[in-house]
Amino acid sequence: MFNPSKDQVRHFFIDTWRKRDSGVLTPLEALALRWIDEHPEYHDELQAPDALQRDYSVQAGRSNPFLHLSMHLSISEQASIDQPAGIRQALELLAARRGEHQAHHAVMECLGQMLWTAQRNGLPPDGAAYIDCVRRAATGD
Repeated sequence: MFNPSKDQVRHFFIDTWRKRDSGVLTPLEALALRWIDEHPEYHDELQAPDALQRDYSVQAGRSNPFLHLSMHLSISEQASIDQPAGIRQALELLAARRGEHQAHHAVMECLGQMLWTAQRNGLPPDGAAYIDCVRRAATGD
């Protein structure tokens, strides 16, 4: 499992955006670029001279593009390897109902809830609860 620093994550997305026209991207960069393209509201953020130092805290009142894009990558990776088991099917059902991009955003809510609960309770993340949340979103329950 990778555990990149905040700066490494920011460098990855900034460098990917910078390399977009070169045509020479790693598979992970190509996937990241796909999600960056889906979020034109982040393009200026990725080109900002102070992007590495910007404050995206709740108090700053700005959405964190690096966190958001990282979540898209995480969800894509989870679906590609079906880990936790069942996430691929649950995401596919949700995407059929809402479209892929909006499905990812719904899954982000479930992922965030699972991580928050695990941290609050001092337990490992509950993959089954996560999948159940995504399935409920897919069925509208």
